[in-house]
Amino acid sequence: MRLSEQDYATLILGKGKHPVECRDGKTRYYSDDSYGGKGQRVITLTNPKPSKYRSVMEECQGIKFQSKKEARYFRELQARMQMGEVKYFLRQVPFDLFGVKYRVDFMEVLKDGRIRYVDVKGFRTPSYKAKRKQVMNLYPVVIEEA
Repeated sequence: MRLSEQDYATLILGKGKHPVECRDGKTRYYSDDSYGGKGQRVITLTNPKPSKYRSVMEECQGIKFQSKKEARYFRELQARMQMGEVKYFLRQVPFDLFGVKYRVDFMEVLKDGRIRYVDVKGFRTPSYKAKRKQVMNLYPVVIEEA
């Protein structure tokens, strides 16, 4: 179970917590009202734990992407649309796998009418491989990886 900073401070310090934003961007919680007297307890909270596969969320044109690679592919698709190679594309297209939703990152409709399904992956997990295989067996689609 992950605790928020506020819950963590409450658990450690009890009711007399006082958050102070510091110049280094960290929040420190003080346990007494004096903020500098003796008996002061200081807890420094660090940044949240990085994701399991080290992907970094990125925002592009107000849209949040799960990785930098996915955001880069999005920008590439927009450029291909401007050139006329792609008519349009959709993001996060769902496929139903008997109660579980599998979402492919992009569905591209090319100018000749073909449809491509693209998943942008940095690391291929066993779960991803199994779901991809299920989708391709249940639906008449081929999921490509970028």
